[in-house]
Amino acid sequence: MESTVALSGSTSYKRRNVILGFMKIREKAVSAAPQPYKGLVRPFRGLRPAPDKASDVAAPPYDVLNSAEARERAAGKPLSFLHISKAEIDLPEGTDPMASEVYAKAAENLNKMVNDGVLIRDEAPCYYAYRIKMGDHIQTGAVVGASVAAYDTNDIRKHEFTRPDKEDDRVRQIEAVDAQTGPVLLTHRPHDDIKEALAKVSEAAPTYDVTADDGIQHTLWVIEDTLTLNILTASFESLGALYIADGHHRSASASRVAAARRDGAASDIAEYFLAVAFATDEMQVLDYNRVVTDLNGRMPEDFLDEVKQRFHLVKASQAAKPTEAHTYGMYLEGQWYMLAPKEDLPGEDQPVERLDVSLIHDRLIEPILGISDPRRDKRIDFVGGIRGMKELEKRVNSGEMEVAFALFPTRMKDLLAVADAGEVMPPKSTWFEPKLADGLVSYALWD
Repeated sequence: MESTVALSGSTSYKRRNVILGFMKIREKAVSAAPQPYKGLVRPFRGLRPAPDKASDVAAPPYDVLNSAEARERAAGKPLSFLHISKAEIDLPEGTDPMASEVYAKAAENLNKMVNDGVLIRDEAPCYYAYRIKMGDHIQTGAVVGASVAAYDTNDIRKHEFTRPDKEDDRVRQIEAVDAQTGPVLLTHRPHDDIKEALAKVSEAAPTYDVTADDGIQHTLWVIEDTLTLNILTASFESLGALYIADGHHRSASASRVAAARRDGAASDIAEYFLAVAFATDEMQVLDYNRVVTDLNGRMPEDFLDEVKQRFHLVKASQAAKPTEAHTYGMYLEGQWYMLAPKEDLPGEDQPVERLDVSLIHDRLIEPILGISDPRRDKRIDFVGGIRGMKELEKRVNSGEMEVAFALFPTRMKDLLAVADAGEVMPPKSTWFEPKLADGLVSYALWD
């Protein structure tokens, strides 16, 4: 993007069987209650901006901005969806983003936008074709209602743990506004019928065509004809499984809300959650790089000697950006190096251990640099590939960090392999770009 157990590093891999046991117990407890399972996805009555308000409403995802950044981005934009997703910006500075008044303010702001006609709700259930363009990269997917039951039975598959506090935040947000406002990013194996249906829909004039402040273009089409709806529903069902790419906390919180509302519910509207699904061959995964503050008490030459025992090491004349899996760039004292593991790679039956993020951790970051828990250790930080190799050089050259590691992006096939095996990736394994916008379609939980 996640179960409520949050462990990481190689220590967590050794304890994975225990952790997965707790996850299965939790899933059995949830799935034991009666749950309507009518398919992986279904159309829904989207809550979305009036066509002339889409540019004013669309906003970055709630979790990519802190409160100060959100306050700045929303300045002078009273219709920005940030007033709902980051409602603390309308309260005094310093307000705790998880304070009860923040959720109440979010509900107040959403209700006002509905009452003012800024947000409208489709009369009948729809799917929505959603295209994102960032530079030369274009991806087109479908906005769907994804099944909570499929999530609970792992037909919508996970690859990350979640943190209870972040789940709690999303549950309180959903309950306060009575809607799911942050879409889960799903992926699936390519399917010709889905691709053809979305291509056909996108031949028409779009409902929205919004270019955000960062230059990313978001285009959306409402899909309401019965034939296309049926084709998409049947095609998604034939996939057998969907995969969470990003949004583990959002999907986990949707499951919790559905379970809490299940007894005596007048409808099954809460049994689905807001998601956007793209085929794996449409998506773009960028590298997720590592920087470390020190060499764990070693001098640079001693550190290099230890690295050479575990990796083939060659000096590079320029930024050593990996061009294939299982190779790494390393920046130390103004010099780039290319690294490749000396020992054999783990087998295909070890999908987590084969990941590049696992290999560099298990063979260098933990044994040499002494970082066992990258989620909590303050000596390590993570740099998304969107910032480029210059950011790694900058962090080291400034003296803030002592060494940087450039990784090859996690491949979609590896993500699917981990999820299919019921395993969990290390933290900071995937960086998806471009990001979905908040506000273009929300999933209202009222009938």
